[in-house]
Amino acid sequence: MSTTRFLTGITPSGTPHLGNYAGMMRPAIAATRTPGVENFYFLADYHALIKCQEPERVHRSTLEIAASWLAAGLDPQQVTFYRQSDIPEIPELTWFLTCVTGKGVLNRAHAYKAAQDKNHEAGRDGDDGVSAGLFMYPVLMGADILLFNAHKVPVGRDQIQHIEMARDMAASFNHLYGEHFTLPEAAIEDSVATLAGLDGRKMSKSYDNTIPLFAPREQLKKLIGAIVTDSRAPGEPKQVEGSALFQMYQAFATPGETAAMRQAFEGGIAWGEAKQQLFDCIDREITPMRARYDDLMAHPEKVEAQLQIGAERARAIARPFLQQLRTAVGLRPLTAQPQAAKAGKADRAQLPSFKQYREADGKFYFKLVAADGRLLLQSTGFDAPRDAGQAIARLQKEAGALQALAPHLAPVEGAGPEEAAAALRALAAAAE
Repeated sequence: MSTTRFLTGITPSGTPHLGNYAGMMRPAIAATRTPGVENFYFLADYHALIKCQEPERVHRSTLEIAASWLAAGLDPQQVTFYRQSDIPEIPELTWFLTCVTGKGVLNRAHAYKAAQDKNHEAGRDGDDGVSAGLFMYPVLMGADILLFNAHKVPVGRDQIQHIEMARDMAASFNHLYGEHFTLPEAAIEDSVATLAGLDGRKMSKSYDNTIPLFAPREQLKKLIGAIVTDSRAPGEPKQVEGSALFQMYQAFATPGETAAMRQAFEGGIAWGEAKQQLFDCIDREITPMRARYDDLMAHPEKVEAQLQIGAERARAIARPFLQQLRTAVGLRPLTAQPQAAKAGKADRAQLPSFKQYREADGKFYFKLVAADGRLLLQSTGFDAPRDAGQAIARLQKEAGALQALAPHLAPVEGAGPEEAAAALRALAAAAE
């Protein structure tokens, strides 16, 4: 059985809330129980420095986030659970990726564009107050993902762009230096990928509309009571669509309970009763975890011990891979000969290889190149890197894919379909 590698993290810049749990932590933890899945979960404390220059807050939040994951059921024996800043290979890879990432790609990052738009609305220079860290953090995120060649990255819908950017970076590096990186994909739980907060907007610390994950029961009840609802009186049918209360209930209830609540909305349930049912539903799931969380917060040495174990596991993978990448880009001892970098890979060097890349027209392409450098296959442009990657995967695995994908292949001078088919068969045989 092939292994799928999941990787996800959370930035320690505040207290974890229900949106973090329902939208990211819970599905990520559930993935650890799936056969054939390898998991990497990390505390993105480098990312925290972009927005937070309060050392004690970063330190406290790191403990809160780590304790929350452990209390929520993350098993450090089954996953690689680590702190980003304990892995020095991450910032080194960030620089490698910086050198193959176009500035135009980063110009389109949502966070950077939002900062510029805010400045323009206020009549300020577009880059006023924008640090290089904010501008470059998609590259750091790319390094987080690519260092461990993650296949799936659980994210909210607003983070999909960063996964696409990581794919671009991987494709650019692979095109220049050979196939080193897996192209990651976003993994989204549609029903709760973005949880609404107290005011109906996305639950976010920046909106100050969150419900802390492990708030004491009385505080939890009070906050749920503060969820904004409309003015419909008891007995009046309530709208499920757009209701923050219903969405939050759905995220924690069983399918049967959700169906019953939907009927209750149609029947005119009073908002007070609906909020009481929401409290009962959330408290049922959170209460067993809260005692474990309180114990970890009181004994941070327990958390630190788990993070150090995870860091050693992570570095056991990161160190040799980063050395491989250093060799690939030419950072190797002066006494090393070029062929030394390929020692033990003679057979692989005789095989054709796929190269995926992006052109100036913004589209994504791939080509199949023989061991002697001759072009065997050339694709037409794809709108998304995922489409190009899926086409490559089909060509590598399916015997009839060459004919099926003919509309997406451009004529290649000097290379016929027979030679391309033979090259694909050689690749398939080597993979068996």
